Amino acid sequence: MQNTGANGFTNVWILTLSNALAASIMALMILVGSLVGSDLAPAAEWATLPLALTICGTAAGIVPATRTMQYLGRKRGLWAFMGLGIIACAIASLALEQRSFSLFCVAAVLLGATNSALQQVRFAAMESVAPESAASAASLVMLGGILAAFVGPELAVLGANMTAVDYQGSFWLGALSIVFGGLLLSAYKPAQIEITSAPTAAGSMRTLVRGPGFILAVASGAVAFVVMSFVMTGTPISMHHTYGHSLVDTKWVIQSHIAAMFLPSLIAPLLFKWLGIRGLMVAGLVCYGATIGIGYFDISVNGFWLQLVLLGVGWNFLFVAGTALLPTSYKESDRFKAQAFNDSTVFSLQAMASLSAGWALNLISWQQMLLLCLIPIAVMLLALAWDASRAIRTPLED
Repeated sequence: MQNTGANGFTNVWILTLSNALAASIMALMILVGSLVGSDLAPAAEWATLPLALTICGTAAGIVPATRTMQYLGRKRGLWAFMGLGIIACAIASLALEQRSFSLFCVAAVLLGATNSALQQVRFAAMESVAPESAASAASLVMLGGILAAFVGPELAVLGANMTAVDYQGSFWLGALSIVFGGLLLSAYKPAQIEITSAPTAAGSMRTLVRGPGFILAVASGAVAFVVMSFVMTGTPISMHHTYGHSLVDTKWVIQSHIAAMFLPSLIAPLLFKWLGIRGLMVAGLVCYGATIGIGYFDISVNGFWLQLVLLGVGWNFLFVAGTALLPTSYKESDRFKAQAFNDSTVFSLQAMASLSAGWALNLISWQQMLLLCLIPIAVMLLALAWDASRAIRTPLED
């Protein structure tokens, strides 16, 4: 039985705040990862590798994270991975002190694995409320990202010169933020959901993929992350190193971007009512198109700010829409399998986008990088068209 009503949303608020504090380490890494990489990497083209490996760690950690939560429960599973995040911060601190690029990359992978568990918090929130409130619960958890958007970069700058080693103190403060998130999580009461332990029937994965809306939901999340990660990964280096904008301006743009990723969740219920799930996906693609147009012609601080804000809003529309559609496409007994498949696909593609961003920065211009984003946008348009044609052929829509 799920926790519904006020008690369920008390859980959602606890998860939101706890996740925001713990996830601030990811916002910290977004700002610091490429800058540290450019300082420690043996060659310029490897500067974005730490951030890319963070995303690779997220992709690789999805299945272990979901399996851990399946057997230990959401709460204990989250605690275990928060502990891993604290260890990762300690390794990053040591890597900076020893000026070891390879050790810093290890820390990046472990931080990504921590993030894979934090990504599951939105599902824990949806399980805490009645089905009709699930989308609002997921949006509320994502709204907590606004706090992470400001806490993470502020901790990065605050700790940048805390010790004689640049950014070492940033990871100390990041670890402390995870500790506070774990302490807050102790007030969370997981929803009691009966889970079948029967062996999975042969061919059930194929049935899952063929479920109505499943492919569109996965595609929406994947395109959201691919475009966002490709552009966001290259922004700090492009702004600070290529175009000479200050670290403060770069920090402000990154903070605004992460805040824009989550602010639309304030009006998520209205957006779903006005646009519907698929309409919200189209709106996200429009924002991505505007991002490319503005970034292509304007490389000023204001230009970077506006394109990164639109990038964040577009990500929110696509990711929230995909998250809301996903639970309608599978049976309750398949929830962990479906969630693992979705997140593994999404974050594996995101990792590829982030890795290719470092390569692209050294081979082509910023404007040409933005034009490459038209490819996943076109793929998403095809997915929407295919879903619409399928709905016409089999009028069994939810």
